Amino acid sequence: MEGAEFWNLAEPVTNSDFGCRPDERTLEDLLKSGVILVEKPRGPTSHQLTAWARDLLGISKIGHGGTLDPFATGLLTLLLGKATRLTDIVLNGDKTYVGILRFGRPVEESELHDLLLKMEGVIYNVPPLESAVKIQVRSRTIHSIRVVETDSESRVAAFEVSCSAGTYVRTLAKDIGLLLGTSCELTELHRSHTGSFNQEMACTMQQLADAAFLYHEHGDGRALCKLISPVESLLVELPSITIKDGAAAALSHGAPLARPGVIAAQKGISQGCTVVLETVKGEAVSIAQMKVDSDSLSELNSGEVAVAKSVLMESGTYPQSWSKE
Repeated sequence: MEGAEFWNLAEPVTNSDFGCRPDERTLEDLLKSGVILVEKPRGPTSHQLTAWARDLLGISKIGHGGTLDPFATGLLTLLLGKATRLTDIVLNGDKTYVGILRFGRPVEESELHDLLLKMEGVIYNVPPLESAVKIQVRSRTIHSIRVVETDSESRVAAFEVSCSAGTYVRTLAKDIGLLLGTSCELTELHRSHTGSFNQEMACTMQQLADAAFLYHEHGDGRALCKLISPVESLLVELPSITIKDGAAAALSHGAPLARPGVIAAQKGISQGCTVVLETVKGEAVSIAQMKVDSDSLSELNSGEVAVAKSVLMESGTYPQSWSKE
């Protein structure tokens, strides 16, 4: 996590013969555990887009994080291989949308501005009838919502909203109409941010198709490599524990992390928190749950520090004979 402070508990020594920095991975490794950010066009479903990407890449395991309705456009996160184990992390990340509203009467910008300010904070959000999920009231957080532009004569307005995961913007639009005393339809919706990702990082499906063609037909994977981010890009907002090379082999088989295997730990991590266990090279070994507070590690010589929830590193990346640490 950027800007975090760490407890340094051992020398950060690593063996260059095993593993590698995430930004040095081969295309084959990225296809086994990577992330592609795609600009979804209007029309296809998120599932259709994911299926097309599966066919283009020639892989069997792929998923997406955060469904966009067919009429919506914008950032769709595709998870390859073992990265699908992190779907919940993507789904639970904050989102930012830009949308177009059409009202039943002319609405002045000042009137809409004042109303949207009152909607910031915790709200009750019911999935629309068009949604495939169970209809029930859910509380969601609106971090910010603002008017981008209005045209009272055409009765339309553009707005931007930053919100917690699972917020239904279509329902939000209907609530705006109710509070204004008129109809309000969400005619366009574009997702510009999801978690730490933004739309500038995304590629089009045509760019993905061209890169896949160069790889499969001409053996040139350079363009495709540039479109796939390491799985670690999903984990930048999680607190981290840096482990010794000697602990990586056992952890890649799902073993718990013992105190002797810790090199550094981010300060202020509480027992029960979810963390990423990573090597000195920055490789994510697993997502784990803390069994102790990180601030107490300097006082411990033994015992379990964290237990694995999802293993990300391929077994065999580090020699099994090193697993005693």
